[in-house]
Amino acid sequence: MTNKIIIVGPGGSGKDFLRKKMVERGFSYGISFTSRPPRENEKEGVDYFFRDDDFFELNKDIFLEIQQFNGWYYGISKGEFEEKNLFILDPKGVKSLSKEYRSKSFVIYINPSEEVRVERLKNRNDADNVERRLKADREDFFQFLDYDIMIKNEDF
Repeated sequence: MTNKIIIVGPGGSGKDFLRKKMVERGFSYGISFTSRPPRENEKEGVDYFFRDDDFFELNKDIFLEIQQFNGWYYGISKGEFEEKNLFILDPKGVKSLSKEYRSKSFVIYINPSEEVRVERLKNRNDADNVERRLKADREDFFQFLDYDIMIKNEDF
């Protein structure tokens, strides 16, 4: 039985927009941990649990999955995955799910054009470089096929 929704998409695709709309409709969002610095307006315990690299190294056993992206750690704790029903993961995170967890999940891949993403990435106050993010996303999403539905429409 599917009881988890996982949103996947490159930077600037609209993952957070969709997440917020779904939370407004009653979904419970599983907050990821990250070692990257907070963006402007991000709040601890709302957008992410912000921790340092040592936290990830010393607590690997609490995580369902841990990934490194652009030099920063990201991960979902096992507790969050059990308690919540909406998540944002990257392709490696989806791939790292056990067959049992994947079978309980419906993966939505948001994949608008790169031109739209570039505009969005340039407009947000981010610690990341746009060109570096695009390059990393191209590598991470190359031949990503482990999804249940893909949304390409920028105005979804």
